[in-house]
Amino acid sequence: MSTGRVQFSSKLGVIAATVGSAVGLGNIWRFPYEAGTHGGGAFLLCYILFVFLIGVPTICAEFTMGRASRVGIPGAFRQGHKSRKWDVVGYFGILAAILILGFYAVVAGWTFEYIIESVLNAFKETTPEVRHEHFESFISGWRAVGWTILFLLVNALVLLGGVQKGIERVSNILMPLLFIILIAFCINSFFMPGFDQGITFLFHPDFSKLTPDVILSALGQAFFSLSLGMGCLITYSSYFSDRTPLVKTAFQIAFLDTLVAILAGVIIFPAVFSFGMSPAEGPTLVFEVLPGIFNLMPGGMVWSTLFFILLSVASLTSLISVSEIVVAFLSDEFKLSRIKATMLLTAFTVVTSTLCSLSFGPLRSLNLFNIFDYVSSNILMTLGGIGVCIFVGWKMRKCDSLEELHNKAGIPIWLYNTIMFIIKYLAPICITIVFIAGLI
Repeated sequence: MSTGRVQFSSKLGVIAATVGSAVGLGNIWRFPYEAGTHGGGAFLLCYILFVFLIGVPTICAEFTMGRASRVGIPGAFRQGHKSRKWDVVGYFGILAAILILGFYAVVAGWTFEYIIESVLNAFKETTPEVRHEHFESFISGWRAVGWTILFLLVNALVLLGGVQKGIERVSNILMPLLFIILIAFCINSFFMPGFDQGITFLFHPDFSKLTPDVILSALGQAFFSLSLGMGCLITYSSYFSDRTPLVKTAFQIAFLDTLVAILAGVIIFPAVFSFGMSPAEGPTLVFEVLPGIFNLMPGGMVWSTLFFILLSVASLTSLISVSEIVVAFLSDEFKLSRIKATMLLTAFTVVTSTLCSLSFGPLRSLNLFNIFDYVSSNILMTLGGIGVCIFVGWKMRKCDSLEELHNKAGIPIWLYNTIMFIIKYLAPICITIVFIAGLI
């Protein structure tokens, strides 16, 4: 075990960094349109159930591996089994992180463009057709590539600061900022004419809409929203101190991550109903529909700017955590300094993200953006999640999981046994269903 590994310096740092790794575009962009297209309240109910029933135990599994080994992946698999047989599962996580960085940075870069356009009030008196054409024109050009590279450079600056002075310090600033902006938006939603209709849609379950597709979508959203299966939480928990209660921290992350998603719904659905839009707009909801809604609101320029700042903050905290998976891997496995590992990763990601961005323009026929998204989300992350659960449940030494989840966490033995039962049996089955559905 590496005893000299750097650690987060405070409890706030642990929560801010780990919540930041989970909270991202999946909460503020994907959750609203998934809930909107799958009936609102029924979807939300299933989502919350899966977050705490499947998500929390899987977080505990990743935490156990990370702190017990004090290394990133795949070293955590190696130390937990004292062999290299499980290294391949760790490499799934590394590859998933590299692919996710390629396309995620592209969408993150779009938020910078829309911050500038919001400040310039560029959406004033535009029609849906004009906004659609503008969005398509922007993402297919080199301007989008420029914003993507800028976002990656900001990400690199944070990583170069290290775990405490970079990741932890920035997370301690950005996560409170994110919640402040969310709360400001929720207060504004309260005064919208469509508030009651939007809240009813989100919180009143219509069980007639509870179909297998809704259940499956909620399960997939819960898994991906918590950033499971690619090693973010394994890597971050390798920086935890022995005093960090893993089970309590897992519940806190799940609660705050879910809270962000719900608050995003409270922001978006009243606005959608207030101005006669459909909640089932899909992925275009954020970049095409919402700018039009903001244009109709009093002080729309301010709200539009704040919203895309919110998106950029969520994008950055997630991008940092995904990047740290690879930086820690390069440092642990190849003994590279943090500076060299960060610069190597950034240079490589600039290339892959440029190719992904051009997938909407000159490289449309190749479309690496969709390929990277599909392979990482539907194959590598789900296989990684299944592998983590099987490894911790069946292959890892019981004394290690007992020490990390029971002795150091201070939880009763019945709760430990319940968590381990879910890790062994229920979580692998549910994640396998997500995997099969993704392939189909």
